[in-house]
Amino acid sequence: MKRELNITVNGESYNFFVEPKTLLVHVLREMLGFTGTHQACDSSSCAACTVIVDGKAVKSCSILALQVNGKEVTTVEGLADGANLHPIQQAFIDNWAFQCGFCTSGQIMAAKAFLDENPNPTREEIQMQMDGHICRCTGHNMINEAIRDAAKRLQSREAAKKLPAQKNLQSHKWAQTAKSGKGA
Repeated sequence: MKRELNITVNGESYNFFVEPKTLLVHVLREMLGFTGTHQACDSSSCAACTVIVDGKAVKSCSILALQVNGKEVTTVEGLADGANLHPIQQAFIDNWAFQCGFCTSGQIMAAKAFLDENPNPTREEIQMQMDGHICRCTGHNMINEAIRDAAKRLQSREAAKKLPAQKNLQSHKWAQTAKSGKGA
């Protein structure tokens, strides 16, 4: 008997009925059309199907859809801001961290969840975190470099967000000084 599933995927709410044995990867790909989430091994050993559920990286081929009932799911399609790729996506491109691209979406989603928790990881921490993500084309050194580059890009982006606030504060202080006549 089908059961009701309420999930939010990439900021959009969905409500429908699924068989209890339906995997999350099937809901994402077949029912919702988020085909960036790939299914490869059917045994939870390659991680090509990785998505983010409530901030944590999960292998969508190893979790039932009903287990994410009421939760927020992010797929690779949910990272870009319109035509602007997410810094992690761009770092993978710029560092040649893919060839065939089949595992790339899972790698990117795992990297996103990891960098959200650890914004300044070491090479060794990245290697440990990405262990189990199988790539048969590129090699893991380029993926590691892309994640390190993405971390720097995200740090720069966060620093840039803070600059306008500081600039406005300085302008406000200058305006107050000018009004008081105590300045320069």
